[in-house]
Amino acid sequence: MASKKRMLLLIAFLSSLLVAKHYFRNKPTDELKLSDWFKPRSRSDVITTTGWLAPVLWEGLFHRQPLEKFYRRRNVTVGLAVFTVGRFAENELDLFLQSADRFFMPSHRVIFYIMAATYPYLPPMAYNPLRSVQVLLLDEELWWYDLDLVRMKSLAKHILSHIRDEVDFLFSMTADLVFETEFGVETLATSVAQLHAWWYFRNTQNFPYERRLQSAAYIPFGQGDFFYGGSIVGGTPDNVLSLVEEYLAGLVQDIQKRVNSTYEKYLNKFFFLHKPAKLLSPEYGWNPKFQLPPQMRLVRVSHHPRAHY
Repeated sequence: MASKKRMLLLIAFLSSLLVAKHYFRNKPTDELKLSDWFKPRSRSDVITTTGWLAPVLWEGLFHRQPLEKFYRRRNVTVGLAVFTVGRFAENELDLFLQSADRFFMPSHRVIFYIMAATYPYLPPMAYNPLRSVQVLLLDEELWWYDLDLVRMKSLAKHILSHIRDEVDFLFSMTADLVFETEFGVETLATSVAQLHAWWYFRNTQNFPYERRLQSAAYIPFGQGDFFYGGSIVGGTPDNVLSLVEEYLAGLVQDIQKRVNSTYEKYLNKFFFLHKPAKLLSPEYGWNPKFQLPPQMRLVRVSHHPRAHY
């Protein structure tokens, strides 16, 4: 009788293992599908999805609530790196930080990385245990010679030394931006590029890509997808690092060839070769000097009035 009971218990145990195995094998993974939050058919007046199926973020195309639940379960930390030097630095940084403190990833953990030549004046910010600030002083060098070069070198250095271990996602932005409304988790992705607000509404044949064959930033005529702006880039820290490293390598190559190009053209070459996973529409970088076209339902991020194209 005892042996029969043990046999029944063993059979029951094995049966429970098979049921559990079947359950976990067929249980839906905790992943968010694009269709859960992005509705590209909601608008027909703008480009909503790229040829490689990356979403383009416009007002009216996304639902933030499913994304909030998804990223809150993951308890993500987002980094925001901003570079500030020059005569307008203090005023720009004040507007940038105060607006970012209010609108950038509200209710999520954020680390602001401020890269500056000297310790900057920081505007008063309400205490929030989810928010912290790190000031990263630039190395003593001729930082005024090429601001984009120094900004990217400093960013790469700090990503390697600590940022990649502190945040899940990282944005690098210029200090001449002002957040006008929420810049939320809809923008998170492995690689994020910004559509240039001026060139989005222009003929693709006229995009100011680097057309000199000898340059590392070269894109042939008839090729290219969009013209991307350099004010905002984002993604995982490792993907942002890849962008920076390719920019620096291309710059060094061109200096050796005595070819001068611009950061924005190297950026466009990078995204030409490595398609971004998510694109920010002109809503995320509008210049208030321009008249709003009908496609623009709101401005999420604007350039400081002194900025120019």
